[in-house]
Amino acid sequence: QVQLVESGGGSVQAGVSLRLSCAASGLTFGTTTMGWFRQAPGKDREFVGNIFWHTTATYYADSVKGRFTISRDNAKNTMYLQMNNLKPEDTAVYLCAARTLGVGSYSYWGQGTQVTVSS
Repeated sequence: QVQLVESGGGSVQAGVSLRLSCAASGLTFGTTTMGWFRQAPGKDREFVGNIFWHTTATYYADSVKGRFTISRDNAKNTMYLQMNNLKPEDTAVYLCAARTLGVGSYSYWGQGTQVTVSS
């Protein structure tokens, strides 16, 4: 079974950088994409970006494009979210998720890691 564990969050000041990690177990060739989402207090869960696991093609939400970068290390079964020039509006719980071949939604989710950005 796929399990996802996020790490790397913390409390930082605006303008600094953080790198989040999503360590995955149980991934197979049937895993097509992995994505990052975030949930801010009182807000809907927001799509941040994703990566096609086998080609490393990426897609980002406009709100983070140019500041955030998604990458992966297949050997470590780990996806990363490099966050640069963090802003207070980036404050949220960040979650990673995995989509499996033939399934129309993200079916596996981590528990999330908190990122807090202060002015």
